[in-house]
Amino acid sequence: MTGLAAVQARIAELQSLVAPAPASSSVAPSSAGADFASALTDASALLDPTSAPAPTDAPAPTTVPPTPVPPADLPATGEGIAPGTGLTGQDLVDAAERYLGTPYVWGGESLDEGGLDCSGLVLRALTDLGVEGVPRVARDQQQLGERVPSLDQAQPGDLLVFDGGSHIAIYVGDGRMIDAPKPGGHVSVRDVYEEPTNIRRILPQEQTLSADLSTLSTASPLASLSSLSSLSSLSSLSSLSPLPASSLSSSGPLSAAGVSTAAAQTQWQVLASLMGGAA
Repeated sequence: MTGLAAVQARIAELQSLVAPAPASSSVAPSSAGADFASALTDASALLDPTSAPAPTDAPAPTTVPPTPVPPADLPATGEGIAPGTGLTGQDLVDAAERYLGTPYVWGGESLDEGGLDCSGLVLRALTDLGVEGVPRVARDQQQLGERVPSLDQAQPGDLLVFDGGSHIAIYVGDGRMIDAPKPGGHVSVRDVYEEPTNIRRILPQEQTLSADLSTLSTASPLASLSSLSSLSSLSSLSSLSPLPASSLSSSGPLSAAGVSTAAAQTQWQVLASLMGGAA
């Protein structure tokens, strides 16, 4: 049955309901009026299904929260976020320790604001070192540098991120860190209180730079001068005494062997004195 036919049938049914009832009928007028209103609502729903009221027991729509995406690892370059500057992780620790005792202030990133919060301390220390473009909040700061697998492999200057980015600190070594902890606290060095959810290495270590310098010096032509140190033993030749005068005969010409020996000793004494003067 089509929608129009259904409506027409329903209207005929309504007409029979509102027609004068026989005296013996027990249907009250008020009941007939209620039936008419209900039937009219049903007819309207057939013509326009979108106007029908939603079921009262329908479940409310639910919103599925997005799955958090872990921070991406950047390529391991070993140069950190400030290549070519010579900065090390220990430099970052030293810069942060200048603010020991500074009050915690939520949103603070300079002393002009009365204090620092955790990410503000990281930002302030790196800015003091001349590093630009540092994100303001911990959730963005944890994208910097390269991932360190565990606290056992952390080195001074690494960033320690807790609870997915709700807190951040700077590792100082030996299981300790420097941070701005919470309202009412101050910038301080304390024990790492739990395993970080993320550790980021943003600056190289001093030994890495030393190894690079060693390689550079080895490649330099000046490195060959180090071999001169082995000649220092020749300075002992300065203790050689000159030939005694009695060995030289004044009554006759020197033999060829005597002349050769004297000349050789003179040469060695000259070389020894030069080496002694260089020392």
